[in-house]
Amino acid sequence: MSQAGRRVWLFDLDNTLHDADPHIFPHINRAMTAYVAQQAGLGEAEASVLRETYWRRYGATLLGLMRHHGTDPLHFLHHTHQFDNLSGMVVYDRALRQTLRRLPGAKIVFSNAPRHYAEAVLDVMGVRQAFDDVCTIERMRFRPKPQIHGFLHLLRAHRLSPARCVLVEDSAENLKTARQLGMRTVWISRSSHRPAWVDLRLKSVLELPRRLGALE
Repeated sequence: MSQAGRRVWLFDLDNTLHDADPHIFPHINRAMTAYVAQQAGLGEAEASVLRETYWRRYGATLLGLMRHHGTDPLHFLHHTHQFDNLSGMVVYDRALRQTLRRLPGAKIVFSNAPRHYAEAVLDVMGVRQAFDDVCTIERMRFRPKPQIHGFLHLLRAHRLSPARCVLVEDSAENLKTARQLGMRTVWISRSSHRPAWVDLRLKSVLELPRRLGALE
Protein backbone atom coordinates (compact mmCIF):
# COMPACT_ATOMS: atom_id res chain seq x y z
CA MET A 1 0.00 0.00 0.00
CA SER A 2 1.63 3.22 -1.12
CA GLN A 3 0.73 6.40 0.74
CA ALA A 4 3.22 8.59 -1.13
CA GLY A 5 0.76 11.33 -2.02
CA ARG A 6 -1.14 12.04 1.21
CA ARG A 7 -0.63 12.60 4.92
CA VAL A 8 -0.39 9.51 7.07
CA TRP A 9 -1.39 9.64 10.72
CA LEU A 10 0.42 7.26 13.06
CA PHE A 11 -1.41 6.89 16.36
CA ASP A 12 -0.14 5.38 19.55
CA LEU A 13 -2.86 3.48 21.42
CA ASP A 14 -2.61 3.56 25.22
CA ASN A 15 -3.03 7.03 26.75
CA THR A 16 -3.39 8.49 23.28
CA LEU A 17 -6.62 7.05 21.87
CA HIS A 18 -7.91 5.98 25.30
CA ASP A 19 -7.02 6.48 28.96
CA ALA A 20 -5.16 3.40 30.16
CA ASP A 21 -4.27 4.74 33.61
CA PRO A 22 -7.45 3.99 35.61
CA HIS A 23 -7.83 0.26 34.85
CA ILE A 24 -5.71 -1.10 31.98
CA PHE A 25 -2.18 -0.21 33.11
CA PRO A 26 -2.66 -1.31 36.75
CA HIS A 27 -3.97 -4.66 35.50
CA ILE A 28 -1.07 -5.12 33.06
CA ASN A 29 1.48 -4.11 35.69
CA ARG A 30 0.10 -6.71 38.12
CA ALA A 31 0.16 -9.36 35.41
CA MET A 32 3.73 -8.48 34.42
CA THR A 33 4.90 -8.55 38.03
CA ALA A 34 3.38 -12.01 38.47
CA TYR A 35 5.03 -13.16 35.26
CA VAL A 36 8.44 -11.80 36.32
CA ALA A 37 8.05 -13.47 39.71
CA GLN A 38 7.42 -16.81 38.03
CA GLN A 39 10.23 -16.44 35.50
CA ALA A 40 12.84 -15.20 37.97
CA GLY A 41 11.74 -17.17 41.03
CA LEU A 42 11.12 -14.02 43.09
CA GLY A 43 8.57 -12.77 45.55
CA GLU A 44 6.06 -10.14 44.47
CA ALA A 45 7.96 -7.14 45.88
CA GLU A 46 11.29 -8.18 44.36
CA ALA A 47 9.59 -8.98 41.04
CA SER A 48 7.99 -5.54 40.95
CA VAL A 49 11.39 -3.89 41.40
CA LEU A 50 12.94 -6.07 38.68
CA ARG A 51 10.05 -5.38 36.30
CA GLU A 52 10.56 -1.64 36.65
CA THR A 53 14.33 -2.02 36.40
CA TYR A 54 14.00 -3.82 33.06
CA TRP A 55 11.49 -1.24 31.86
CA ARG A 56 13.83 1.65 32.68
CA ARG A 57 16.95 -0.04 31.32
CA TYR A 58 15.56 -1.46 28.09
CA GLY A 59 12.39 0.54 27.46
CA ALA A 60 10.24 -2.57 27.98
CA THR A 61 10.02 -5.27 30.64
CA LEU A 62 9.83 -7.82 27.84
CA LEU A 63 13.31 -6.98 26.54
CA GLY A 64 14.86 -7.56 29.96
CA LEU A 65 13.11 -10.91 30.28
CA MET A 66 14.20 -11.97 26.79
CA ARG A 67 17.80 -10.93 27.44
CA HIS A 68 18.24 -12.33 30.95
CA HIS A 69 15.71 -15.16 31.22
CA GLY A 70 15.20 -16.45 27.67
CA THR A 71 11.51 -15.55 27.79
CA ASP A 72 9.34 -16.37 24.77
CA PRO A 73 7.92 -12.95 23.82
CA LEU A 74 4.64 -14.32 22.46
CA HIS A 75 4.05 -16.29 25.67
CA PHE A 76 4.75 -13.18 27.74
CA LEU A 77 2.49 -10.91 25.68
CA HIS A 78 -0.36 -13.41 25.74
CA HIS A 79 -0.31 -13.97 29.49
CA THR A 80 0.15 -10.33 30.49
CA HIS A 81 -2.64 -8.95 28.30
CA GLN A 82 -5.63 -11.04 29.37
CA PHE A 83 -8.79 -9.23 30.49
CA ASP A 84 -12.02 -10.73 31.80
CA ASN A 85 -13.94 -7.50 31.22
CA LEU A 86 -12.00 -5.36 28.77
CA SER A 87 -15.07 -3.44 27.63
CA GLY A 88 -15.62 -2.25 31.18
CA MET A 89 -11.99 -1.18 31.59
CA VAL A 90 -11.38 0.93 28.47
CA VAL A 91 -11.91 4.62 29.26
CA TYR A 92 -12.48 6.65 26.09
CA ASP A 93 -14.54 9.44 24.61
CA ARG A 94 -17.30 8.45 22.22
CA ALA A 95 -16.42 11.47 20.10
CA LEU A 96 -13.22 9.67 19.05
CA ARG A 97 -14.83 8.04 16.02
CA GLN A 98 -15.96 11.40 14.62
CA THR A 99 -12.56 12.93 15.42
CA LEU A 100 -10.81 10.30 13.32
CA ARG A 101 -13.27 10.79 10.47
CA ARG A 102 -12.43 14.48 10.35
CA LEU A 103 -8.71 13.85 9.78
CA PRO A 104 -7.80 13.70 6.08
CA GLY A 105 -5.35 10.97 5.10
CA ALA A 106 -4.47 7.40 5.99
CA LYS A 107 -4.41 6.29 9.63
CA ILE A 108 -2.30 3.56 11.24
CA VAL A 109 -2.13 2.44 14.86
CA PHE A 110 1.54 2.20 15.89
CA SER A 111 1.77 0.65 19.34
CA ASN A 112 4.17 -1.27 21.58
CA ALA A 113 1.21 -3.37 22.68
CA PRO A 114 0.52 -6.89 21.34
CA ARG A 115 -1.83 -7.24 18.40
CA HIS A 116 -4.63 -9.19 20.12
CA TYR A 117 -4.92 -6.49 22.77
CA ALA A 118 -4.71 -3.54 20.37
CA GLU A 119 -7.36 -4.99 18.07
CA ALA A 120 -9.64 -5.73 21.04
CA VAL A 121 -9.34 -2.18 22.43
CA LEU A 122 -10.07 -0.66 19.02
CA ASP A 123 -13.14 -2.91 18.71
CA VAL A 124 -14.39 -1.84 22.16
CA MET A 125 -14.13 1.81 21.07
CA GLY A 126 -15.77 1.05 17.73
CA VAL A 127 -12.94 2.60 15.70
CA ARG A 128 -11.12 -0.36 14.16
CA GLN A 129 -12.52 0.42 10.72
CA ALA A 130 -11.06 3.95 10.91
CA PHE A 131 -7.53 2.55 10.58
CA ASP A 132 -5.79 1.23 7.49
CA ASP A 133 -3.47 -0.96 9.56
CA VAL A 134 -2.42 -1.85 13.11
CA CYS A 135 1.34 -2.12 13.65
CA THR A 136 2.14 -3.72 17.01
CA ILE A 137 5.17 -5.08 18.87
CA GLU A 138 5.16 -8.36 16.95
CA ARG A 139 5.54 -6.48 13.64
CA MET A 140 8.41 -4.51 15.17
CA ARG A 141 10.16 -7.82 15.88
CA PHE A 142 9.94 -7.02 19.59
CA ARG A 143 12.05 -3.83 19.26
CA PRO A 144 9.65 -1.29 20.77
CA LYS A 145 9.49 2.46 20.43
CA PRO A 146 11.50 4.62 21.00
CA GLN A 147 13.99 2.32 19.26
CA ILE A 148 14.24 3.23 15.60
CA HIS A 149 13.83 -0.33 14.27
CA GLY A 150 10.03 -0.41 14.53
CA PHE A 151 9.74 2.97 12.85
CA LEU A 152 11.89 1.82 9.93
CA HIS A 153 9.92 -1.40 9.57
CA LEU A 154 6.65 0.52 9.40
CA LEU A 155 8.00 2.98 6.84
CA ARG A 156 9.32 0.17 4.64
CA ALA A 157 6.20 -1.99 4.94
CA HIS A 158 3.93 0.84 3.77
CA ARG A 159 6.45 2.53 1.49
CA LEU A 160 6.08 5.77 3.43
CA SER A 161 8.11 8.93 3.35
CA PRO A 162 8.68 10.20 6.92
CA ALA A 163 7.88 13.72 5.71
CA ARG A 164 4.29 12.61 5.06
CA CYS A 165 3.85 11.11 8.53
CA VAL A 166 2.52 12.62 11.74
CA LEU A 167 3.07 10.63 14.94
CA VAL A 168 0.47 11.26 17.65
CA GLU A 169 1.78 10.03 21.00
CA ASP A 170 1.71 10.45 24.77
CA SER A 171 5.44 9.58 24.98
CA ALA A 172 7.83 12.46 24.33
CA GLU A 173 10.72 10.02 23.88
CA ASN A 174 8.91 8.19 21.09
CA LEU A 175 8.23 11.51 19.40
CA LYS A 176 11.92 12.35 19.55
CA THR A 177 12.72 9.34 17.35
CA ALA A 178 9.94 10.33 14.95
CA ARG A 179 11.34 13.84 14.62
CA GLN A 180 14.85 12.49 13.97
CA LEU A 181 13.39 10.57 11.04
CA GLY A 182 11.67 13.69 9.67
CA MET A 183 8.10 13.13 10.88
CA ARG A 184 5.80 15.78 12.32
CA THR A 185 4.97 15.22 15.98
CA VAL A 186 1.89 15.68 18.18
CA TRP A 187 2.28 15.18 21.94
CA ILE A 188 -0.84 14.23 23.92
CA SER A 189 0.05 15.62 27.32
CA ARG A 190 -1.08 17.99 30.05
CA SER A 191 2.50 19.08 30.65
CA SER A 192 3.13 22.81 30.74
CA HIS A 193 6.32 22.57 28.67
CA ARG A 194 6.87 21.46 25.07
CA PRO A 195 10.14 19.80 24.00
CA ALA A 196 11.83 21.23 20.94
CA TRP A 197 11.06 18.13 18.88
CA VAL A 198 7.29 18.43 19.46
CA ASP A 199 5.36 20.36 16.81
CA LEU A 200 2.04 20.44 18.65
CA ARG A 201 1.03 19.68 22.25
CA LEU A 202 -2.61 18.83 22.93
CA LYS A 203 -4.41 17.79 26.10
CA SER A 204 -6.60 15.38 24.11
CA VAL A 205 -6.55 13.77 20.71
CA LEU A 206 -10.07 15.17 20.26
CA GLU A 207 -8.51 18.62 19.75
CA LEU A 208 -6.55 17.49 16.69
CA PRO A 209 -8.98 18.29 13.83
CA ARG A 210 -9.30 21.96 14.80
CA ARG A 211 -5.54 22.37 15.26
CA LEU A 212 -4.45 21.01 11.88
CA GLY A 213 -3.20 24.42 10.81
CA ALA A 214 -0.38 24.15 13.35
CA LEU A 215 1.05 21.22 11.38
CA GLU A 216 1.18 22.95 8.00
